[in-house]
Amino acid sequence: MTRPSPETAQELDRLLEKAAALRAEIAKVVVGQKSVIEELLVTLFAGGHALLVGVPGLAKTVLVKTVAAATHLSFKRIQFTPDLLPSDITGSEILQGNDGGIGGKDGNGGKAFRFLPGPIFTNLLLADEINRTAPKTQAALLEAMQEGQVTAGGTPHLLPSPFCVLATQNPIEQEGTYPLPEAQLDRFLLQINVAYPSLADEVAMLKRTTGEAPAAVTPVLSAEDILVLRQLVREVPVAPEVFDYAARLARATRPGEGRPKGLEDFSRFIDWGAGPRAGQALILAAKALALLSGRFAASRDDVARLAGPVFRHRLVLSYAADAEKLSADDLVARLLAAVPRN
Repeated sequence: MTRPSPETAQELDRLLEKAAALRAEIAKVVVGQKSVIEELLVTLFAGGHALLVGVPGLAKTVLVKTVAAATHLSFKRIQFTPDLLPSDITGSEILQGNDGGIGGKDGNGGKAFRFLPGPIFTNLLLADEINRTAPKTQAALLEAMQEGQVTAGGTPHLLPSPFCVLATQNPIEQEGTYPLPEAQLDRFLLQINVAYPSLADEVAMLKRTTGEAPAAVTPVLSAEDILVLRQLVREVPVAPEVFDYAARLARATRPGEGRPKGLEDFSRFIDWGAGPRAGQALILAAKALALLSGRFAASRDDVARLAGPVFRHRLVLSYAADAEKLSADDLVARLLAAVPRN
């Protein structure tokens, strides 16, 4: 395994200690959900965005707010509703006089448009119930999530760095919702499924939330720390066979591609497979997971561990899959069982 330089190793140890402290701070509020927290941190350190999907009451919003409280990141929350406008997210241009008043004028009658930034100008944005707003408003996030900027009046405005969108979605509420288009879904590095807690975790949660006020969360990780971690993630080495495995997994999801033994009927269940961005997400997420696990090299096991969160929102299932009650996770499990790792 490739080893980092002594200086890099020292810096990495320092940051991993802070990452462990971040997990401990989150655990003060959120009981259990270890894989969810791990995938959220992978998203944050890989420089991506995440979609958290789960039924109401599973602490999706609480988790995001706790992550914000445990870091020195600026934080904004937008409650997505059917009447939300794109400018409510990105901001808008206002006509302002030279005296600073909106719509006013100075002695020379001078006026100018000034951009008033919206809540998207933050480090950590919680897009709560993102599927409750119309596609036009959802599209306001596309440029920000892909390019880290917002364009208004033909002028680009850079967003703060780091910038991360954590969106929540309730899968069982259909009335008044708008499914996210594929282009929007593909902007999310991971879809993190939040499941019901175990019995032990639920009992612990009941005790914690019905007694005294929970312990205060202390910020332990700065924006600069996260930017350094993101750079270190990029430097994590990946062996050729790991790249090959990630590419073969992504390609096996696409209709018309050659299939390994055991996936001959896979095309029946897929209308649209994962694109090259899914392979990029697999590699970046695997690098971040390796780093969080104290390893300075990504493995095929890391890729396999994150195949579900990377693929589940990128696969468009066919009517045949619906008829046989197959979910995206079911198909990813078949994929992992059939595609050889070597």
